[in-house]
Amino acid sequence: MSERSTAVVENRHARRVYRSDVRAARRRLAGQVRKTPVFHTSIIGPNGPVPVTLKLEYLQHGGTFKVRGSFNALLESSAQVDHVVIASGGNAGIAAALAAARLSKTCTVVVPESAPHTKVAAMWSYGAEVLWHGTTYAEAYKYATELAEERAALQLHAYDLPAVVAGAGVVGLELEEQVRGRPPVLVAVGGGGLVAGIAAALGRRQQVVGVEPEGIPTLNAALQADRPVDVNVRSIAADSLGANRIGDIALDVARRYEVRSLLVTDDAISTAREYLWREFRVVVELAGATALAAVQSGAYVPAEGERPVIVLCGANTDLAVL
Repeated sequence: MSERSTAVVENRHARRVYRSDVRAARRRLAGQVRKTPVFHTSIIGPNGPVPVTLKLEYLQHGGTFKVRGSFNALLESSAQVDHVVIASGGNAGIAAALAAARLSKTCTVVVPESAPHTKVAAMWSYGAEVLWHGTTYAEAYKYATELAEERAALQLHAYDLPAVVAGAGVVGLELEEQVRGRPPVLVAVGGGGLVAGIAAALGRRQQVVGVEPEGIPTLNAALQADRPVDVNVRSIAADSLGANRIGDIALDVARRYEVRSLLVTDDAISTAREYLWREFRVVVELAGATALAAVQSGAYVPAEGERPVIVLCGANTDLAVL
């Protein structure tokens, strides 16, 4: 097999992700990413104040948790290549561009035509080449695969690659150290990389709850069908949570550790983001507010005495929308 083929095939090899993989990722990521803080507070729910713990992951390098996975994948890879290719609707491309730049590799990001200019500009700021192709993530991904083979590049996946999932899971290990007890952890779901990583890290020690827009129910639909299925992408959070099907790794982890799926409306997501800005002067993108929307809207009702953890996962948004 040629070096060109090895570079691509290595990243398509699907396998399960376990806590041991996440622990290895934490060692690998030492000095590369931030251990983001938590904030214990109360928010307004349908029936009054609700105690919560906010995991401020939007403060991560590049404004997204995805930097953890990109660094882990590049540091773990045995492929001797200096070029990285990824398809992304936004944050995964930012993360790959940042990690590649820090590790002295070049990066090409293939984005669909709908990619927000704010996120494309961030990719450029880290020196990435950005190519537009197609109108959906799936079309961009197909072209990125062809490009990686043509250029003998290392192809990363935005959410369905073991090293990417394990890197994201370090968020779960941090929460074990930062939060007393074992409260449920609410996480936004798109392709499922973050929810899978955190669930793999925590196992059955804590309940992990995936929160999805009603218009992009990738995990919810897969759990009902018992397999990944395509869904229509119709949500204001599509630029970050716009995968049209859950990743194989995420579904496997969700089955093993009984990850729940909750659906929230676009109105609830928008309200949650506005609330974070109004009450705390916290700026997140719509995906970053999705998990909070579950508590605020009543889709998730904490048990008596429970203080759930809510992961605020990203901040790459246009300030003009607030």
